[in-house]
Parts: sequence; C-alpha cells; structure tokens
Amino acid sequence: MKEKKGKIKNVDGGVCAPKGFTASGVHCGIKKQKKDVALIFSDVPALAAGVFTKSVTKAACVTLDQRQLKKSKVASAILVNSGNANACTGKRGMQDALQSVAATARALRVPSSQVLVSSTGVIGQFLPMKALQSGIVAASQHLRTDGSADAALGICTTDTFTKEYAVEVLIGNVPVRIGGMAKGSGMIAPNMATMLSFITTDANISHPLLKKTLRCATERSFNRITVDGDTSTNDMVIALANRKSGTPPLKDGSLSYLLFYEAFEHVLVALSKMIVKDGEGATKFVEVTVKGAKSTVEAEAAGKTICNSLLVKTAIHGEDANWGRILAAVGRSGIHFEPEKTEIFFDDLRILGKNYTIAFSEERAKTVLKQKEITITVDLHRGKHTATLWTCDLSKGYVDINASYRS
Repeated sequence: MKEKKGKIKNVDGGVCAPKGFTASGVHCGIKKQKKDVALIFSDVPALAAGVFTKSVTKAACVTLDQRQLKKSKVASAILVNSGNANACTGKRGMQDALQSVAATARALRVPSSQVLVSSTGVIGQFLPMKALQSGIVAASQHLRTDGSADAALGICTTDTFTKEYAVEVLIGNVPVRIGGMAKGSGMIAPNMATMLSFITTDANISHPLLKKTLRCATERSFNRITVDGDTSTNDMVIALANRKSGTPPLKDGSLSYLLFYEAFEHVLVALSKMIVKDGEGATKFVEVTVKGAKSTVEAEAAGKTICNSLLVKTAIHGEDANWGRILAAVGRSGIHFEPEKTEIFFDDLRILGKNYTIAFSEERAKTVLKQKEITITVDLHRGKHTATLWTCDLSKGYVDINASYRS
C-alpha cells in the first residue's frame, strides 16, 4: 500500500472521537470488581469489517461474528465481555453468544443482525448469563460520547493500562476521524495478533474498500507484533464506518483515500505498540527492522523469527549483546541470505559487520540495552525491501503471571 503523507492530528475520545459513536463500560460480576462489559454503539448502521484469529480453536464469538458479517454488511453495536473467553464451550457457548446478541439488540432497539460480540478471558468456562444480561442493560443505559475510557477498561484482562487512540485528518478540508481501542498483554503473536481491537470512523467509505483497508493495515500493524508467540482463540479486529463525516465517497487510489489510509494505519500501529509495551512481564520495548531484503515477505519472515526467538528476548532482558542469537534466528527463518554479508545494529551501534567483523564496545552496547526502548536493525544487503516489527523482552514476570492466570 503506497501512502501519501498528510497531516495527522491526535484527538481525544478514543472510539467515540468520530461522529455518531458512543460507548460505555460497566461491571456486571464476571470479574470480582473491575469493569467487565463494554459496549460501542453507532447511532446509524455502520459498514462493518473484521479480521479474525486463524486458530482452528475458535471461540463462539469469532464463529458468530464471521457468520454475522457474511449475512450483513452493517452493524450498529459491538458488545465485549472480559474475564471469560467463552471458548471451548461447545453448543452452550454458542447459545450464550446468541443470547448476548439478542439481549444487546433488545436493549438498543436494533436488529440482532447488527450486533457483533467479543469475549476475552479464561478458556473453557461458561458465561454467567444472568450477570452478563444485566450488564448489557446497564451498558446500554450508560452510553456516552465520552464513554470510550470506560469501554477500554471493560475489555482488559491482564493489561496494566488501557489502550486508546484517535486521530483526525482533513479530506477535502473536511475533518474525518478514526478512533480505536485495544486490549492485549499476553498470547500475542504476529499472525492476526492475539488481542482484541475495535476501530471506528466516520469516513465515507465503501464496504469493499473498508475491508481492504482493514486487511492491509492489520498486516502492517497487529500482524507485526509479538509478546510470546502464542495465538489465542478469540483474536479479532473489527472496524465500523458510519460515513457521517460528510465527505464525498473515498475512491481507491485517490489522494483522499491515501490520506485516509495513512491515518487509519497510524491508529492501528499506535495501538499495536501499546500492546507490546504492556507485554506481560515486559521491561523493554524492542523495534526490529530488517532491511536490504529481496521482498517485504522475506523481511517480515526474518523479523518475525527474531521477534519470536526466546533466546533473543531473554538476551535483551539480560542486556546481553548476543548478536549470534539474532543471526541464528534469521538463519532459521526460511529465507535465503548470505550471513557473511549481514550487518546488525543496536540503535546506531554496529554489533556485527560484514564478514563477521566484530568491533564494538561492550560498555556502549550495555548502555544501549539498558534503555527501556531499543531498536535492532538487521541489514541483509540483498535488496531494497524493509519491514519493521515490534516485540518485548521475556522476563521472570511473564512466567509468574501465566503460572497463576486462573487463580
């Protein structure tokens, strides 16, 4: 996707920043105390698109939403519960998801075909439907134009902070807004990142172009992050476009569309980085850029292998400039390259030169690796293509969190 650089302005409001959207977050009792139900609502039916987990083990909400989006191009509401994944729950789990849709539709007075649902939390437990149904009613009664922050709280599990972002871009001198929220801290891998994200916009965009935009932007954002290499049962990114901005319809390839796409991807990348920074037990945020590749696919393959390498991630945590682990990861990534031509940098410090030249200060390397944010660059010297991905270190804290997730 070629982009046209435009002026992107950050705005407040999260998913409520675009015209016509409200949201809420309430506590219904799935969790002991924290908010566990979130609702996003468009006051007019919005075009809807989704990208979902590629896992064969899909939660009921994923299967149901995929069916919903095949039947209808529009949606008015997204209901999210946290604390319970409603995954691996069989027929009862699907019945509970359908009841959630019906209850939301009744509360909002919209057709059930216009309701999408999402769940996150512990796998293999049934939803407490009486509590959830009361939460749906409460959430519908608390919808506000400033409700995004509460909704963002309502979708969290092990997250240590909420993740919201919104921007405005001028399309023909008319402001168009894109807002988003996400949750994710663990089970994050680059293959439809293991997380939930919900994007809203008032852009006047067609359904096919919205689907293309979401697919392309997801590939360049959520599919380029990893915390632990695990993929979840509940992954999804859903985008709603209610077309209330008042601009002429966006046309694929036009200057207006390129400006919109740039802003849309910008939101998804910002949310992706927040997820990595909140990685379970993470102490360091790492940006990995692979350059000089024969193709973007080749660069991504090398980058993903580096980002998912436990040896690389633990070396980063230990502040050890172990370039051998990085080169070894590229070597098993499935790409063809010449190791002796490869260079590796930590920030601007060259750790490995061509022909395996090693001439760097361990003290300088240690200083770089002590930072909270680190950039690793691998130059393959094979071509002109580049890919940037994001990961974090792997600490004892990750083990502690996941050893007692259900307790």
